[in-house]
Amino acid sequence: MAKIRNLMLLCLCAMMVVPALRAEHLMIIAVNDTHSQIDPASDGMGGVARRRAIYDKLRADNPNTALIHAGDAVQGTLFFSLYRGEVEFALMDSLGYDAIILGNHEFDNGMEELAQHYKDVDAVKMSANYDVSATPLDGLFQPYWIKAVGDKRVAFFGINVNPEGLIADMNCEGLRYLDAPDVADATARYLKEVQKVDYAIMVSHIGFSSYEPSEPNDTLIISHSHYIDMVISSHSHTTIKPDSEWSSFANADGKMIPIGQNGKSGKLVATYDLDLETGNIVYNHIPVDASWDEAASQYTAMNSWLDQYRHGVDSIMNNPVGTSARFMKNSSAAAQNWVSDATMEIIKGLSGIKNIDCAIMNKGGIRTDMPKGTVTEGVIGSMFPFDNRFVVLEMPGTELIESVKLMCGRGGDAVSKELRATYNDKGEMTKATVNGKKIDPNKTYIVATIDYLANGGDYMTPMTRCKRLFVDTQKYGNHILDYVKALEAAGKKIDAKDDVRIQKK
Repeated sequence: MAKIRNLMLLCLCAMMVVPALRAEHLMIIAVNDTHSQIDPASDGMGGVARRRAIYDKLRADNPNTALIHAGDAVQGTLFFSLYRGEVEFALMDSLGYDAIILGNHEFDNGMEELAQHYKDVDAVKMSANYDVSATPLDGLFQPYWIKAVGDKRVAFFGINVNPEGLIADMNCEGLRYLDAPDVADATARYLKEVQKVDYAIMVSHIGFSSYEPSEPNDTLIISHSHYIDMVISSHSHTTIKPDSEWSSFANADGKMIPIGQNGKSGKLVATYDLDLETGNIVYNHIPVDASWDEAASQYTAMNSWLDQYRHGVDSIMNNPVGTSARFMKNSSAAAQNWVSDATMEIIKGLSGIKNIDCAIMNKGGIRTDMPKGTVTEGVIGSMFPFDNRFVVLEMPGTELIESVKLMCGRGGDAVSKELRATYNDKGEMTKATVNGKKIDPNKTYIVATIDYLANGGDYMTPMTRCKRLFVDTQKYGNHILDYVKALEAAGKKIDAKDDVRIQKK
């Protein structure tokens, strides 16, 4: 009888031990492209204090966490325009990021300033395919970071975008780019076979989809990979919904690899609940909305510190300068048309060159929406935050045709009413006209633009081969602000039609 009782006791003890054998989990928390959205955006979503509340709740609920920022923490609101990253980089450690990677906009003020900010950030700074040894960033970066949880090891590694055609040469001088597709899987293989990690996770700032068709994207890298287990994506501002057809892609071995991305401006926080025993990943989004305000209010020290910066931002945000006849989303044809047509008028007055044939702007340079009704100085400053100048180019017809082909290949861009083009399903230009006439390769055209494009930004290499007739000395956003004020003084409203000027037919 005693033996039976002892056997029953042993069985009972074994049953009690079972829950302790449950596999460990790692809760990966990620954001991307927060773009200086310190306070909630005009739609009421986002805000850094709310995000901190979400992070803290997740950390409190999960014993093992990793908090990741996938790049472009800066540029897009007056906080960056006025304070040049001072706010965003100081908040990195307040929010408790474990690891971060570079976005392209981190370079907007040059590497000297970036290095000054980064040296005070405790988070691990990762890049596997940028060689920064000949730059001010030397010594600040490492290819990967390994998180140990029990007897499991999870590696995160950074993959960055090709700076050519995207980042101004003077802002990334000395940086050596290593081909993303080649480096990504090779790094993952090294981590698995040499470092003996259990999982290799790519944190990418090259985009779910390619802005320029010739550049790689995350899905391409996945399709050629054997060793990558998950991708935290960014750069393309894509919202990849959990359980959607886009939330996983087959790798080179046919294995489905999870991929996530959260749009932009910090309006969503992504979670990836990784079961370290099975490798299963549950991907989810948490809306950064007003339901977090009460929890966010507890950060009195952080909010008090932010108030000193908010004062400067609010003084500009609340200063009315014009009136808009309609709401124009920043990505809409109307917004692109208004900016391009305004550029034509502004540059003719600035340069004294009256025979300008057309204007070409970049749609990605319009960072926020145009509201209906009162337009403030802050709205204009937020829409056009970049430190670019207006330029007038003398373009041979051949170069103008090549430029239009590039714009067609990426689904159009912002151009003035004088320029029209169509393209087919393959993104190939089928027709291009200026003032109703087919662009003549033997003719010379006068084109208004900005120095970012003239220097080859957005892959506009043909513009780099053109003679410059005029280069302004002020930020082009300042001129657009003056233009809006002049419209208001004349009793006119900001307005434009949703007329797609480069369209698929």
